[in-house]
Amino acid sequence: MYEIYDKWHEIANDAYSSSFDKINFDTIDHIIFAGMGGSGTVSDVFSSILSKTNVHVSVVKGYLLPRTVDPNTLVITTSVSGDTEETLTVLKEARENNCKIIGFSSGGKMQEYCNKYNLEFRKINEIHSPRVSLMRFIYTILKILEPILPIQKMDIQDSINQLKILQTQIQSSNLNETNPALKLAKWISGIPLIYYPSGLKTAAVRFKNSLQENAKQHTMVENVIEACHNGIVSWERKSIVKPILIQGHDDYFKTKERWEILKEYFKTKEIDYYQIKSVEGGILSKMMTLIYLLDYSSQYLALLNNIDPSPVDSIDFIKKKLNQA
Repeated sequence: MYEIYDKWHEIANDAYSSSFDKINFDTIDHIIFAGMGGSGTVSDVFSSILSKTNVHVSVVKGYLLPRTVDPNTLVITTSVSGDTEETLTVLKEARENNCKIIGFSSGGKMQEYCNKYNLEFRKINEIHSPRVSLMRFIYTILKILEPILPIQKMDIQDSINQLKILQTQIQSSNLNETNPALKLAKWISGIPLIYYPSGLKTAAVRFKNSLQENAKQHTMVENVIEACHNGIVSWERKSIVKPILIQGHDDYFKTKERWEILKEYFKTKEIDYYQIKSVEGGILSKMMTLIYLLDYSSQYLALLNNIDPSPVDSIDFIKKKLNQA
């Protein structure tokens, strides 16, 4: 896995430079991204970057579409394996509701279904596993859907450049104190609680998922503003929970104020916390570099704890049971 992480910036660049034909859809007033697990992160990333635009976007992680869908709704289904039960159900429902549709997978049942009903489909090859294939899927989809996504090419290229800069710091050949991903992994103990501002929720949730899948580590996430109305009270008792603060370079000024108050509170309670700040730049650069840093940190944590990050036996157990039903 680490060999692939080392090449994430190259994979992103190759994906965006790929020969896939771009596609356009007319009269769209709503875009729905559907996917689960590692494929679901694709949905979250696009929802985050489009939150800065006037595009109406929803994310579906489950079996059902919103009842508001109609022929002007574009449903984008992503399943790296092509066999994700929930996403396939959404795909079928989208066709039954006459939605505009495009599917992305490495093949499987999704490709078969799209071919059967003459639906738009693009095959993107998997790399190792859905979670590790993230960069290839994100940047290939950015290329294919360029005509309908109000994202500037310069912002996409900047994100790739930022990934390349970060790679030199966190790659597997830099195993010393200058590696921020390794430094974070060494700090983590107990149960991490990841605080995030609303604009960086995707990075926080992805970090939680990566810690759970790669390091087999219990993890929690909370919106920093909402936590100040409830979750903060739990710190009045001693615990093994360790706070991690994911901060944006240009968070809303009231959010910045809240970060400072929260840190002051932690200091009064002698609670050790860890700060992570995003890079400067657009939302895509912030999101992808944070995901890169935090994903690699989960990989290092697994190895520090003598855990093989690749197997996900519990997920395989659930899928086996579903297939037997």
